[in-house]
Amino acid sequence: MRLPAVALRRIASPFAVARRSLSHMSPSVFLSDARQIYGQPMRSSLVPIVVEQTGRGERSYDIFSRLLRERVVMLNGAIDDGEASLIVAQLLFLEAEESTKPIHLYINSPGGVVTAGMAIYDTMQYISSPVHTYCIGQAASMGSLLLAAGAPGKRHALPNARIMIHQPSGGAAGQASDIAIHAKEILRVRDNLTSIYQQHCALPGETVKAGLERFNTALERDYFLTSQEALGFGPRRQDFGTPTERCGTRRCDRRVVLVNTTPRGDVINLDI
Repeated sequence: MRLPAVALRRIASPFAVARRSLSHMSPSVFLSDARQIYGQPMRSSLVPIVVEQTGRGERSYDIFSRLLRERVVMLNGAIDDGEASLIVAQLLFLEAEESTKPIHLYINSPGGVVTAGMAIYDTMQYISSPVHTYCIGQAASMGSLLLAAGAPGKRHALPNARIMIHQPSGGAAGQASDIAIHAKEILRVRDNLTSIYQQHCALPGETVKAGLERFNTALERDYFLTSQEALGFGPRRQDFGTPTERCGTRRCDRRVVLVNTTPRGDVINLDI
C-alpha cells in the first residue's frame, strides 16, 4: 500500500498568527503563565506538507489541515483573539461535518486572554461533538481551563506534561471610579472561572461549596500540577487500565492508564 509522502516547505502556518501589542487597547484580563512573551509575533517555520496520491492525481496538505481531516485540532502557544478565532472556526467546521464524532483538542499553551479563552470554552460546550482534550507540554492558566472543559472521561495528560492554575490578572488606569469598575470586573471573572473549574472538576461526593473553597485556595497563587497530581483535582477511578482508546489519528492507539505511567509514555486519564 502506498503511504503518503511528506515534504517540508517554508510556508506561513495557518496557526502562526501575528499577535499585536495590546498597549493601545482597553484594559484586558489575562490568564497567562508567560506574560513576557505575550505580544510577540510567532515566527514562520518549516511546516510539513503531506502529499497524497489519489485517483485524480496528487493532493497536498499542510500538516495541520491533514490533522483536521482526522478531527484533530492543535492549540499551540498563547491564547489571543486570533488564535481563538482559528480554534472556534475549526470546532464549528467539524461540528458541521459530523456532529456525533469526537473532536480531539491537543493543548500546549501558557494561557492568554480570558475573553479569547472563553470564546473557545463556550464553543466547546455549545457544539454537540464531544471534545476530547489532551495536555502535551503544558496547559497553564487559561489552557488548563480548556483542558478541564473536555468531555467527561475524555481529559488526558501525557506523563511529562505540566498543568498550572491561578487567578486572572489585569490592570486599569484612569479615574479612581474607573479603576474600581475594572477591579470589580476582574473579581467577577475570577468567581466565574472558579465556578467553571468546580463544575468540571468536582470530586466524588464533594459539595459545590467545598469545591469552590478548594479552587479558591488553589487559584490564589500559581499552582503547578504534574499529570499525576492533576488526578486529585478531578474525578478519578481506583482501578488500573482501560481498553485501548483512540488518540485522534488512525495509527495513534495507546493504552490509557489512570494512576501510573510506563517507560513508553502512556497517556494519563484525568477523569473517571
